[in-house]
Amino acid sequence: MSDDALKMRGPVLGTKDAKRVAVGSAVGAVIETYDFIGFGTAAALYFGHAFFPHSSPVAGTLASFATLGVGFAARPLGGIIGGHLGDKVGRKPVLVASLLIMGLATFAIGLLPTYAAVGVLAPVLLVTVRIIQGLAFGAEWGGAILMSYEHAPWKEKGRYTGIVQAGFPVGLLLANLVFLVSVHLGGDWAWRVPFLASIVLVVVGLIIRAKVPESPVFEDVKDEGKIVKAPIVEVLKNDWRNILRGIGLRIAETAGYAVSITYMISYLKTAKLATATETLVALCIAAAIGIFATVGWARLTDTVGRRPVYLWVCAFGVPFGVLMFVLVNTGLFFLIIATVVIAYGVCQNALAGSQGAWFPELFTANTRASGASLAYQISAMVSGFTPFVTTLLFEWMGWMGPALLFSAYAAVGLWAALVTRETWGSAERQAADKAASDQALAA
Repeated sequence: MSDDALKMRGPVLGTKDAKRVAVGSAVGAVIETYDFIGFGTAAALYFGHAFFPHSSPVAGTLASFATLGVGFAARPLGGIIGGHLGDKVGRKPVLVASLLIMGLATFAIGLLPTYAAVGVLAPVLLVTVRIIQGLAFGAEWGGAILMSYEHAPWKEKGRYTGIVQAGFPVGLLLANLVFLVSVHLGGDWAWRVPFLASIVLVVVGLIIRAKVPESPVFEDVKDEGKIVKAPIVEVLKNDWRNILRGIGLRIAETAGYAVSITYMISYLKTAKLATATETLVALCIAAAIGIFATVGWARLTDTVGRRPVYLWVCAFGVPFGVLMFVLVNTGLFFLIIATVVIAYGVCQNALAGSQGAWFPELFTANTRASGASLAYQISAMVSGFTPFVTTLLFEWMGWMGPALLFSAYAAVGLWAALVTRETWGSAERQAADKAASDQALAA
């Protein structure tokens, strides 16, 4: 493989700002995950009563999960907007704008009136703010991951994008720690405080992201006059197969998470297998481990390639779906913790760690933001409504319904990995070694 085939990945040895960009992108990911995932926790534990009080427990849970799903449904549109702007005006403006919008929307959730105060207007307002959250989060990932990817050295793309992906478990940890503390406040404050507190993180994130330099790859595309007039149209026309493959790869991770974490929170509560505090403790432990697991899995892809990690983990996930529920149904707290840690640290973190470098490598530089964002965010519609679907499946089949759904998602990911090309195989690694050596000698 020639060096030309790798040029669209950025400088061979990376830029001097690579680490700062990765950390800056990760900080934004932390904040936006805190905001977005915090909604999922609140939906599982509190929103059924606060916004749908006249429903039965099952109907209230379904309604709150449907609201959760609306945000995920809005993410593809956010991905389209963010991807288009990322390919047209740059990665950095998308980073700053998405964070600002997400932060304001999340803060607004903490101020929303409940059904008891304004009646049906309360859930309407909740859905509206949730849509805004979804648009912002949809635009976030493409900008953050591409900035880190395009500044990183060829041989360490996995490692640097893994830092960004690790921002998500950090955000999950922070969100659940705050909920773990606020649960003792009682009443509406138990869910309001976490959303109101996010404004502090947003201010810090905006300061850090404002200092992050633009992507060198985008600057090259702009200087060479290769900016595409309609990147979304271009990528759909020429790379629709990779978009479909990316959707399949992503479903195994994000929809699997929706079953094993988001729905599991509700399941443990309604089945009285664990208290709210115990559930949050399990999630905090899993998230803390997930920070290091994500980076570790991502670095592994630099050594063995992106595809093998996906194949191994998805193959494991197929039987794990049933085993996961068998373990938590014992009601033993240490088994519940172990199950959540495996579900998150292996089935989710390994796939997320692989995606950071794999998705950008599937698309050319001038449509990369649009292609990667579309593949990443369209799958969010499936994951967004998965807790809703799993609740219905449970009513029909008991715990076996959600278990089989998780296994089905893993099977989809396995199939997608089989039909997606490796972008960091032995040929690419050898070419990168030679290019790095040549540049070091020239210096």
